[in-house]
Amino acid sequence: MEREVVVASPRGFCAGVSHAIEIVDLILEREGPPVYVRHEIVHNRYVVDGLCAKGAIFVDALADVPDGGLVIFSAHGVAPAVRSEAAVRGLRVVDATCPLVTKVHVEALRYARDGFDILLVGHRGHVEVIGTLGHAPAQMHLVETVDDVAHVVVREATRVAVVTQTTLSVDDTRDIVAAIRARFPAVHLPTKDDICYATQNRQTAVKELARQCGVVLVIGSPTSSNAARLVEVARNAGTPAWLIEDAADIQAEWLDGSGAIGLTAGASTPESLVQDAIAHLLGRGFARVRDLTTAVENVTFPLPRELRVAPPAAPRAV
Repeated sequence: MEREVVVASPRGFCAGVSHAIEIVDLILEREGPPVYVRHEIVHNRYVVDGLCAKGAIFVDALADVPDGGLVIFSAHGVAPAVRSEAAVRGLRVVDATCPLVTKVHVEALRYARDGFDILLVGHRGHVEVIGTLGHAPAQMHLVETVDDVAHVVVREATRVAVVTQTTLSVDDTRDIVAAIRARFPAVHLPTKDDICYATQNRQTAVKELARQCGVVLVIGSPTSSNAARLVEVARNAGTPAWLIEDAADIQAEWLDGSGAIGLTAGASTPESLVQDAIAHLLGRGFARVRDLTTAVENVTFPLPRELRVAPPAAPRAV
């Protein structure tokens, strides 16, 4: 029997990541370097290193951006306090926040204005969660586990709402949301649209990879929570799985005895790394590549308003 590489689709860049990278590339092209980016634009060192080579400078704090400089906010979003600091400093700001994250921020502000306590289901310390918490710090409670639900203290049990970290899937949040619903029957729950379509689609694809393959390889950064979760999903399905940054991380012993290797990539992983891994596996004796399509994605996000109009052409020399 011929050994094959089964490649998941959809995989790799989601619309929010493509949107953010396009913004940085376009500003570098129009403004020239240096262009400052608050936090890594996405969690992938190959993407970050590539943008650094073009003149992007990634900073963790606005204090590292010179007065009057241009700064891009990453796809993960920022708290209002960060925007206020940028305004006080006179920084020029371009917002590359994923629109799905912005939608959660808007919902959090609306619930806060209406006097709700807000439960944010997410991972402590994640950049997106830090930004979301900053939108209603006095009324928002981070919930990471089912146990947290039992201990959260709210002012009024009938005025509770839930928002989620967008990079969690329906499966990731199901048990926590069920516990919240049991404790607060009148809770306002997020709609399905609040869950990142890309996270859900990639996890669904990995479940099918795990069903069809003896081993699953997930290409992504160790700092990418969505890539790490793909590994967990495959392992929970009973299939050995590993997270790799690139083809060089593939271990020969992982491939022994498996007729089919499943391959996918986290939402911040460029397609070039997938193709490198495919070439590596073909060189290791796998005879063919088969696509496994579980969903079709056609989501795109518009550029920020200030970037939609092309800059005026430079005058021609006479």
